[in-house]
Amino acid sequence: MTPPKRTTINAELAARVASDPDGPYLDFMGDAYSARRIDEEAARLAGALAQLGVRRGDRVASLLENGPEQVLAFFATLRLGAIAVPVNNAYKGEFLRHQLSDCEARVLIVQGDFASRVTEIVGITPSLEAVVVVGEPDVPIDAFAFHDYEKLLAGARTQTEPVDVAPSDLACLIYTAGTTGPSKGCMLSHNYVVCMAGQIARAWQRTPDDIIWTPLPLFHLNAISIAVVGTLSIGGSASIARRFSVSGFWPEIQRSKATIASMLGSLAILVANADDHPDMAGHRLRLCAAAPMPPDVDRIWRERFGCTTFSGGFGLTEASLLAALPPGVENRPGAAGIINSVELEVALLDDDDAPVAVGESGEICCRPRIPDAMFAGYWNRADDSLAVFRNLWFHSGDLGRVDDDGFLYFVDRKKDALRRRGENISSFEMEKTFFGHPAIKDVAVHAAPSDMGEDEVKVTCVLQPGSTITAEDLCRWAAERVPYFAIPRYIEFRDDLPRNPVGRVLKYELRAEGVTATTWDREAAGVTFERR
Repeated sequence: MTPPKRTTINAELAARVASDPDGPYLDFMGDAYSARRIDEEAARLAGALAQLGVRRGDRVASLLENGPEQVLAFFATLRLGAIAVPVNNAYKGEFLRHQLSDCEARVLIVQGDFASRVTEIVGITPSLEAVVVVGEPDVPIDAFAFHDYEKLLAGARTQTEPVDVAPSDLACLIYTAGTTGPSKGCMLSHNYVVCMAGQIARAWQRTPDDIIWTPLPLFHLNAISIAVVGTLSIGGSASIARRFSVSGFWPEIQRSKATIASMLGSLAILVANADDHPDMAGHRLRLCAAAPMPPDVDRIWRERFGCTTFSGGFGLTEASLLAALPPGVENRPGAAGIINSVELEVALLDDDDAPVAVGESGEICCRPRIPDAMFAGYWNRADDSLAVFRNLWFHSGDLGRVDDDGFLYFVDRKKDALRRRGENISSFEMEKTFFGHPAIKDVAVHAAPSDMGEDEVKVTCVLQPGSTITAEDLCRWAAERVPYFAIPRYIEFRDDLPRNPVGRVLKYELRAEGVTATTWDREAAGVTFERR
C-alpha cells in the first residue's frame, strides 16, 4: 500500500476551499459551516490573535465545549504558525494551571461558563498574557488581560495569508491524562494529524459521500483528526454534537443524515441498551465506529439497527493506529484488529527490547515507517521523550500479544500487570471478571507488597448501594472464576476510587497505599482454596 503524502492541515483547508468552497463541511447542531466560512472566520480570528501578540511557535490554549469557536480557534492558531492546545473542559484549579503553565500558553480562549476557573489561576500563570472570553462570563471580568470574543473580532484585521509551515511543524499539543503523575503534552505535527485521519478513513472505507456524526470532545485527537481534519482530506461533511445524549442520539442521526457515527464504546452500549426510538426507522447509518464494543453490543448494532461496526482498533495519542480491522475482515474475540504495517512498524518486545515469540505477551512498541507519522515527543520533557523511545522503539506501556495472522490482543497496562508466584496476572482480565458480579459498582485490581517477593493481588472496589456482600463472600465467588494463583489475598471496600479529572483510576495511589487498616486479608482470615 502506498504511504500517504506529507502535508499540513493549512494546506488541506486551502485545498478544500479551492475544490469545494461552499459545500457542507461542518455542522454544529444545525449551524452549518462551509470550508469558505471556516477559512474566512478563522482568518479574522487569526488577525485578532496576532493583535494580542501571538506569533509563530506560540501556544494558544482553549477551554471550550464542542462548537464552532473551538474549531475556529484551532484553524486560526495554525494560520499563524502557532500551536493549538485544546484543554479538557473538565479541568479547573491545579489541573488547569498545570497545563497552561506547562505549555506556556500566551493566550487562552475560554467559554464564558468557565471564566471563573481562569480568574482563580490567571495570577499564578505567568505566561498568560490575554484571555478571550466567548459568550457571557460567569463572573465579572474587568482586568486588562480579559477580552470579549465578539468585540475583539469586530476590531481585528483579517490574517489573509497563512504563515508558511512544514509538515513536521507542530500543530497542537494534546495532553495525556496523567495517571502516573502530571499530564504531559504530546507534540503532534501537522502531518501526523492528517496521517491519523487517513488511517481511520482507510479502516472505515470512508468516502466523500459519508457524513460523520460525533459527540466526542474536540480537545481529544480523535475528534480533531476524524471530524475536522479528515473531512477536509476525504471530503464529505461532519456533524459535531455539543455533548452526548441517549435520548437525542437518533433524532441527531436523522437530522444530520449521518452515515457514520464515531463514538466511544461506552456510548454505543448506552444506545444499544436504550428503548426503541421513532427516529430509528429509516436512518442512513452504515457504520458505528466505537471501541471497545463487547460482542453482544456489536450484535445488537448489526441485527437491531442494521448497521455494521468498527470495534477493532488500538492506538494512543502518541501513535495511532497501531492496529485496526481492515474492511471486510471479521475480527477475532478479544482482538484489536491487525497490526498496521503501512505507516508504522509494530513489535512486541520483552524487558530487554528483544522480540517475543508469536502468542507470548510483550510490550507493544512501534516506530514510524515514514516521517512525521507519530508524535514528536513530550513538550519540554526531553528525558521522558528519550525514555519512551528507548532503543529507537516507542514503548507504549501496554502489554499485548500477536497471533500467527497478525491480530493484536491487548493484555494489560505494563505498570498495572501483576506477577505472583511466577505467574503473570492481567489486571484488565481480573477487572472484567469482577465487574461481572452484581454487587460491584466499580473495581480496581492492583499489586500489593508480598513477603514472598513479587506481588500479592489486591481488589479495591466500590459496592452497589444497599449491597451486603462481605469480602470473604466476594473472594469465594472469585475463586470459582479466576485461576488459583490470581485469587485475591486482599479485598477492600471503599466509597470511591481515586481518579484523575477525566475519570481514570489512579492505580499508582492504590499501590502506594498498599494494605490499609480496612483491608481484608484472606490469609489472616484463614480462608484457603485448593490449587487447581
